[in-house]
Amino acid sequence: MSYDQAEWHSGGNYPEDLPAENGGTHIGMFLAWVIVNGMEGDELREYSSESLEAVRARRMTGREFLFKECDGKLCEWDLNEECNAFARYYYSDPEWIYLKDYAETLAADLPSVYHVQDTWENYEKIAAVITERFKDWKRKRSSAS
Repeated sequence: MSYDQAEWHSGGNYPEDLPAENGGTHIGMFLAWVIVNGMEGDELREYSSESLEAVRARRMTGREFLFKECDGKLCEWDLNEECNAFARYYYSDPEWIYLKDYAETLAADLPSVYHVQDTWENYEKIAAVITERFKDWKRKRSSAS
């Protein structure tokens, strides 16, 4: 299953003044959070170890990793079991919680969410939000069991 693909965003009403890879910035920010927190899937660990280390060392952004190692797609095999459960709730929920958080945190003063710059400074802002959502999700899961 594919959670998101950059190509889904770079058509239609996509801003003409932006490169197509900007359609993957939000995906890459989430993927960087996954990698920094060690929640990537076994396949990425096996085949992309150098790039994983580059993201953790901040020599490569999540978006760069997305295009180099994942063909612009965020799929279930890119995440470990726990992160897949979280992504089903947070990333692909019918309410699109992640995309709302991303837009509110990084794009409030921009023409579109696709204008967000792929920087580690922006990553830090959205990573703090994702981390809080993850903690809340874990608390709710543990209290439900």
